[in-house]
Amino acid sequence: MNNKFMDLAIKEAQKAFLIDEVPVGCVIVRDDRVISKAYNKKEKLCCASKHAEVLAVEKASKKLNNWRLEGCDVYVTLEPCPMCASLLKQARVNHIYCGLSNSDTTNYEIVKQILNKDKNNSHVLISNDLAVEKVSELMKKFFVKKRNK
Repeated sequence: MNNKFMDLAIKEAQKAFLIDEVPVGCVIVRDDRVISKAYNKKEKLCCASKHAEVLAVEKASKKLNNWRLEGCDVYVTLEPCPMCASLLKQARVNHIYCGLSNSDTTNYEIVKQILNKDKNNSHVLISNDLAVEKVSELMKKFFVKKRNK
């Protein structure tokens, strides 16, 4: 795990916070180089699928001219939802580094099942709670702001 990439993901999450989106940021890295970065834009784009991970995969695939992101690692501030976990597995990333686990503990069990090896795809590694203080502080600020509106 490289802290500088998690810090970049947190900077992306802060961009989401500033536009009143759930503050989740994602950075995709290959060979110690940033391939893409993105943050949540569900509200801005009026689309439930516009999670940070989805947007980052789209950018990385376009940049690499390949939907296969083999050799890539993903740094995301919040543990992926099942939709994003499925996408990351289909994209064949190597490792997902998460700043904070999802508060819904069943999410992790579902995500682990998705990321396990199956007949068509290899296993994707996942590491959680790598930047708990920074990410949870940003999340708390977001939800306090939401409640005060």
